[in-house]
Amino acid sequence: MDAARRKKLKALAHCLKPVIMVGQAGLTDAVLAETEIALITHELIKVKIRAERDQRNHISEQMCATTGATLIQKIGQVAVIYRLNPNK
Repeated sequence: MDAARRKKLKALAHCLKPVIMVGQAGLTDAVLAETEIALITHELIKVKIRAERDQRNHISEQMCATTGATLIQKIGQVAVIYRLNPNK
């Protein structure tokens, strides 16, 4: 993804609220299923990850790898991920 597209997605994500919350249980199958549904519906979502910094990085990378999404931005406990829905 080129820098201009990433910049546009960051601007679009600015007003979004987190749709997915990853809690103490970590990245479970239920969280991944909800992430799939959210990506199909919205394409661009915010995810709030309640964990330590190293774990947050690992969880966001694993979430993107599992769902086939692209990590757009990480700020603190919030990650913005994007996956194009070809049916839209």
